[in-house]
Amino acid sequence: MHNNDHSGHGDQSGHGEQSTPSDAPVERRGLSRRALLGLGIAGAGVVGAGVGVAADRLLVQPAVAASGAAGVYPFYGEHQSGIVTAAQDRLHFAAFDVADISRDELVELLQDWTVAAARMTQGGSAGEFGPASGPYDAPPDDTGEALDLPAAGLTITFGFGPTLFQTADGTDRFGLASRRPPALIELPHFPADALVDTLTGGDLCVQACSDDPQVAVHAIRNLSRIAFGRASVRWSQLGFGRTSSTTRAQTTPRNLFGFKDGTANLKAEDTAQVTDHVWAHPDDGAAWMAGGSYLVSRKIRMTIETWDRQSLREQETLIGRTKGEGGPLSGGTEFHEPDFATTGRDDAPLIDADSHLSVAHPDHNDGAVILRRGYNFVDGNDDLGRLNAGLFFICFQRDPATQFVPIQLNLAKNDRMNEYIRHVGSGIFAVPPGASEGGYIGSGLFEGR
Repeated sequence: MHNNDHSGHGDQSGHGEQSTPSDAPVERRGLSRRALLGLGIAGAGVVGAGVGVAADRLLVQPAVAASGAAGVYPFYGEHQSGIVTAAQDRLHFAAFDVADISRDELVELLQDWTVAAARMTQGGSAGEFGPASGPYDAPPDDTGEALDLPAAGLTITFGFGPTLFQTADGTDRFGLASRRPPALIELPHFPADALVDTLTGGDLCVQACSDDPQVAVHAIRNLSRIAFGRASVRWSQLGFGRTSSTTRAQTTPRNLFGFKDGTANLKAEDTAQVTDHVWAHPDDGAAWMAGGSYLVSRKIRMTIETWDRQSLREQETLIGRTKGEGGPLSGGTEFHEPDFATTGRDDAPLIDADSHLSVAHPDHNDGAVILRRGYNFVDGNDDLGRLNAGLFFICFQRDPATQFVPIQLNLAKNDRMNEYIRHVGSGIFAVPPGASEGGYIGSGLFEGR
């Protein structure tokens, strides 16, 4: 588990709707015909002219809230939101497998997702009509569970997995193999990995973060609905209680072992480091990725019951920090730099060399740093009655091969924390730069830029 230190590391009425004159045109602007078919609209006979729909159903979703309003982050921009954005408290993450569709249909899916995500992140419904209006004999174009809720800081971040470019058997389904970024590597098998296939990989990923769990779930649910017939969920993960801070205004949270987590994480204010270590550059081998980043996810199960039986001394020795303040065992408060050379009365280092703090620190990883953005999870109990709980680790970086991989390899080989954790899920995704208004996420990949 990557804990504290390897990163050196208009109207805000919510998802509501308003009425329009009864002669308002009934159309689903911004969604492809394939999306309309998936929603059952074409079958209802409501696409085009001559539509007979009760006047009380002719309600159109209002314009999305202006960016910059409280609790609202912009969707369009140079970078995707949800990376250096102040980490929200809740997560719904999903990896998708793309169906047997054409390249044009894949582009349409990304266009449809972009339109819906732009609306939802501004506090609007996924579709133009909303959950309680539109054609009466067709499924609503929004599921409705966020109808009365504000955006609650919702960000939606999209990524492309290696198999979107080329499948494991070498098939280039969408003519994208030559466009695969060099940094989008296949992650190696790390020592002690216990990966489950159904928790690993994926052609596409969507990270929805919000301070309201229902808003995050609503986002993934509606994007999944829009993708019907074109992509399906391979695996997903709910998360709560962020395990890192991405801005200096945020306090350091605690993980399920009860320790402060992400003390030395990169922060949005560290603009030079973020530029150097998070954002992809035009000369990195894939110009279309400039302004994007690379996401690595790892589902890390904690053996909670075993950990809870360890003494406080043992717990602090394993972590290398105090449990209360979070300061390094070499002395000082949370944000003091650890001193790995300081020894105690027995001449042994105060911070064990195989403690998590020591093994994860940039000084012991050739200066490698990453931006962490993980969450706690509890998925009920397993068949032995133990908590199925742990850390859903997410990090962003410019080059996983020189950042995440060496850090994780060092941890997998040397971190005493491995006695209490098990890596069961994994994913790596190229997160393209932000979209411009009128464009769509990942357009540079398909349009040859």
